[in-house]
Amino acid sequence: MAKSMRLDKLLGHCGWGTRRQLKELCKGGHVFVNGQCCRDSAAKVDPEGDQISVDGTTVVYEAFYYLMMNKPAGVLSATEDRCSRTVLDLLPQQYQGAGLFPVGRLDKDTTGLLLLTNDGDFANLLTHPSHGVSKLYRVTVRPHATEEQIIALTDGVVLDDGSKTLPAAIHVVTDEPERTVLEMTIREGKNRQIRRMCEAVGLDVIRLRRSALGAVKLGMLQPGQYRELTSQEVAALRTAASRGKATATIAKNTAANAARRTAAGPHGPRAPKGAVAARKKRGGNRG
Repeated sequence: MAKSMRLDKLLGHCGWGTRRQLKELCKGGHVFVNGQCCRDSAAKVDPEGDQISVDGTTVVYEAFYYLMMNKPAGVLSATEDRCSRTVLDLLPQQYQGAGLFPVGRLDKDTTGLLLLTNDGDFANLLTHPSHGVSKLYRVTVRPHATEEQIIALTDGVVLDDGSKTLPAAIHVVTDEPERTVLEMTIREGKNRQIRRMCEAVGLDVIRLRRSALGAVKLGMLQPGQYRELTSQEVAALRTAASRGKATATIAKNTAANAARRTAAGPHGPRAPKGAVAARKKRGGNRG
């Protein structure tokens, strides 16, 4: 049986207005379902099977949206805020009722690639700490980064909370007396991680932009602009996260097995007392 939903909920999801606006829209005879005028905004419809239009414009329903935005500086990676603009404020009306939220976050002053979706499972898959989807950042630091500082960042540094970062891949883009531009690839998502890593080795981040997430690249998307991900890009992100999940599971099981072998000692695990007694009894019966 097809899943049904209220007409006003479907239209709101597709950005046609608030519930009150949609009620008036239906009452005014602007909404048609399968060619018939529908004046009841609470009517049940099938989002996949019914043909719905508003003033002759076909309503295209998509359960999940996957967007990529080039987040500008000064905009929050949040769904709402009383004082500052958020990334959702930059989206047109068609997405406002779809329940979109940022996948992870970028600091207010950090720019670049940010994903937005209403698919919670997809977001959890990408942001889980152990799944290790790569993130590429372009980082401008000052003063000039020394070879020792770059090696330290590559090997992993101890942050201000005592945790140590995983190794990072670093490429020097520009090396000047007063500043250095780096490309840094990490597979973690600690709070303000790039800035804290640089602070740990005595470098000040003056510009930070995320350029890629897994195989998805920012490209020529301008600050404040967005686009929907292709089905191939969504699939590539899912695959990257799933591979990371599988690798993490194997590593966890290997460590657990090693711990059990260590606890068992050189002669292996001891048999339960009942099993030992049973073996002795069987041996006695043979004699």
